[in-house]
Amino acid sequence: MIGFVVVSHSRPLAEAAVALATQMVAEGPPPIEIAAGSADGGFGTDAAAIAASIDRLDASEDVVVLMDLGSAVLSAEMALEFVERPDRVHLSAAPFVEGLVAAVVLAATGADWTSIRAELGGAYAQKARHLESGSGEPAPTPATALRPPSDGDEASFEAVIVNPSGLHARPAATFVKTAARFDALVEIENVDAASGPVSAASLLALIALGVGRGARVRVHARGREAQPAIDALRALVEDGFGEV
Repeated sequence: MIGFVVVSHSRPLAEAAVALATQMVAEGPPPIEIAAGSADGGFGTDAAAIAASIDRLDASEDVVVLMDLGSAVLSAEMALEFVERPDRVHLSAAPFVEGLVAAVVLAATGADWTSIRAELGGAYAQKARHLESGSGEPAPTPATALRPPSDGDEASFEAVIVNPSGLHARPAATFVKTAARFDALVEIENVDAASGPVSAASLLALIALGVGRGARVRVHARGREAQPAIDALRALVEDGFGEV
């Protein structure tokens, strides 16, 4: 499984970001190392500490490094000169928190670097699209599909989201993980808002749909295990993802 190194000027900040990401995948989270703060407990980053964190992860797997700002990026770049295998290390430009949460959820499904790179590449775009109408800022081009099309059966359902906070991060992460268990291309759209469909392989895309309590969603699956996927996802939605 792909590993992660979280680089921040502040260790408490890094630990909080990791706690937020891992609570989305209580079972089977990917390996995560933290390289944050100075040796005396203050603010700062250390290239040698980042390199050591990278080398502690499984040498046979890719490593994604997420950084907060400024010299964290410079330190991570310098760390590549010290690591044993720089060819497997990927420095991500994704937003620190959004990128980490989305990538950890996807990695927990067994996704490879190609899929995770697509999710990270769309991290800023998804947030910008969600805020586009109110911010006045131009929205970047959204990420492309995260999975290749899958031929086979088709199935779908519509349901109303009953969760008090709608399809927020935790149920959205559960949706992504459940969809990933099946050999099917799963998409979801917010019927009431006429937004989507988006791939169920992207946590950030699901959140950006803005599905609130009482909103009607349509879920469509195509592929060899389309019907089992729909059955499992319908049960989750109708059960309120265990929150109600």
